[in-house]
Amino acid sequence: MSSPPSTISSRLGDGLFGSHLRLVGMTLLWGASWPAGRVVAQAMPPLAASSLRFFLALLILLPWMMHSGGFGHLRNWSRQRWLGMATAAATGVFGYASFFLSGLQYLPAGKAALLITLNPVVTLLLASWLFKERLNATIISGMALAACGAVWVISQGQPLNLLRGELGIGELLILGCVACWVAYTLIGRQMLTGVDALSTTTVTAGMGAIMLLLASLWVEGSAGFHALAHSGSEAWLALVFMAWATTAIAYAWFFQGVKVLGAGAAAGYITVVPVVGVALSALWLGERLDTSLLLGGGLAVLGTAIMQRGRR
Repeated sequence: MSSPPSTISSRLGDGLFGSHLRLVGMTLLWGASWPAGRVVAQAMPPLAASSLRFFLALLILLPWMMHSGGFGHLRNWSRQRWLGMATAAATGVFGYASFFLSGLQYLPAGKAALLITLNPVVTLLLASWLFKERLNATIISGMALAACGAVWVISQGQPLNLLRGELGIGELLILGCVACWVAYTLIGRQMLTGVDALSTTTVTAGMGAIMLLLASLWVEGSAGFHALAHSGSEAWLALVFMAWATTAIAYAWFFQGVKVLGAGAAAGYITVVPVVGVALSALWLGERLDTSLLLGGGLAVLGTAIMQRGRR
């Protein structure tokens, strides 16, 4: 089995250089999750594949949590905290993963990666309403730019088409990812304050895996897991990569980067993830980079960067 993320991370050093190096690795891994997800989505049933992804991730997360002594805190959690974990798992794991692979059945990975730039836009809008978070002129201008870029990507350079209701099922499913991640973020802010990142990731991954398994058995039946067994080796390698690299190791590197460098610096690396996703999708899958994708994606990423600067 792969080494625990904490062991892998310690080999890179605990200084500033090691922290930046881990965040670069996180950026590459999260960017690669889009073409990897596209490979899985084209060969495997989405719910069965998603459930197996998180069960495989638990093979790393559970020993890591045990090694860190995190299980001792669980017995002290209140009923409200467990309810918060279940709600977070339903949105951030079950909902997001379901929409993620389902959307990638219909949509190129590069385009889907750019649509996720709407996450911080919608999150900040709702946070300003629900939690009275202040928005300055820099944040608002970045939000507007990011939203315009995402709309340009969704409409393939024809934004008026959206007013006519011409939105494909793939775009709708990826927008479902956005809705689930925003809900997960806001729920975490309200109900999971004071919980360490490793416990949150492990517990929600376990709960989400069970939800995905039950949904797969209900919707896809035993045929879903039969199809998994007969999928090609490329799909299996992509699924294992998503489970261990993008779900477990990348999260470890991200949270350790936040601990050493701060949330602002780590957020700056996240801004680049869609760009990496587009580039790797073109290199790995040979996806075409048309003008609307490049222009809209550039605006979306630039807007996200401006938003991050405004929040600092």
